[in-house]
This record gives sequence, C-alpha cells and structure tokens, in this order.
Amino acid sequence: MLPQIKFYTPEEYLALEEKAPVKSEYFQGRIYQMTGASFKHNVITANLSGLLYQSLNRNTCQHFIGDMRLLVKTNGLYTYPDVMVVCGPVDLAAGPLETLTNPLLIIEVLSDSTAEYDRTDKFELYKGLESLQNYVLVDQHRAYIQVFRRLENEPRLWALESFSGLESQAYFPALELRLDLADIYNRVEWSKTEAETAHPHQPQ
Repeated sequence: MLPQIKFYTPEEYLALEEKAPVKSEYFQGRIYQMTGASFKHNVITANLSGLLYQSLNRNTCQHFIGDMRLLVKTNGLYTYPDVMVVCGPVDLAAGPLETLTNPLLIIEVLSDSTAEYDRTDKFELYKGLESLQNYVLVDQHRAYIQVFRRLENEPRLWALESFSGLESQAYFPALELRLDLADIYNRVEWSKTEAETAHPHQPQ
C-alpha cells in the first residue's frame, strides 16, 4: 500500500513556513521544498536587483527578490519568484506573514530543475495575477532573455519578445525600461560546453 499523501491548508503551510529553515512552494494542499540556486543564478539575480534599484522610479515602484513570498489569489499558489516589481501601493495578503499579491513584473532566472515548470505550468498560474503585465525568463547558461507581455486589448493573450547576445538590450514594456544584457550577465562565466550548446552552428 502506498503511503498516504498529506494535504495542508494554507494556514498550516504558512505556520510551517514561518519556522522552516528552507523556503517551500504551496499549491492545492501540497508543499514543495524549493532547491538552492547555483552560483550563476545568484550572480544574475543580484545584477538584476542592482540594475532595477538604479533604474526604477523609487517614488512609484519598488522591487523584491527571492525571500518575498507571492500569493496568486485566483488559484492559491504561494511561491517565491526570483524578482518582482510593484508600481503603486503594495497589496499584502491578510495573515500573519507578509505575502505580496500584486506584482506588475515577475522575473525567473531559469534553473535546470525548474526551467520547464517556469515556462509552462508556473506561467499558467502566474497568469491568474490581474496585476501582472510582464513575465520574464532569464537563461543562466547563455545570454538569452524572454519577455512575455500581456496584450492590452486581449488580456488573456500574451506576446513574446526574445533578446540574445551580450550586445543586446532587453526591453520590459511594463516599466518602459531597457537593460543591457552585458550588465544583467556581468561576471557570469560560461563553460565551453555551455557556449557550444548556446551557439551550436558557430565555428570554434
């Protein structure tokens, strides 16, 4: 007989999360422990944080990184995006722990173990955020960024624009902001294997 799966209420999850040594994601009664990030992942996230701090109008917008929890009210997902930006008042969910509910922009730096989830199921869950206008995926193995933009005239649909190469700029339309990929990937070093995978048709 298979062991019975334990399901938790959101209140039980938050009580556990308050004392847990590592962060966990919560969805539909299940708790999923989040894995640690790689060195490149941390460098990229730190670069993005610094660039946003310098570039955003701090009178109207602020950004949050990894330790800030997010609740998608429409489907009950609790998670910790790598970077979030809120412009205007910050909406926190009711409860004992501070949980953000209204990001304008979410950035996920893709990890090997979660990249497919971030591109598919997690994006579908994030679409439940009425506030969300841009969803950004940042590859850590090459200079490549995807920016999804919610269409104004059809909010159920999203357009995609991709930016590649250290000489490029990524454009985040929700913030009317351009960032150099060279700055986003500053001090990130790729192995020869990663370089060959990113540019398989280029001569060595």
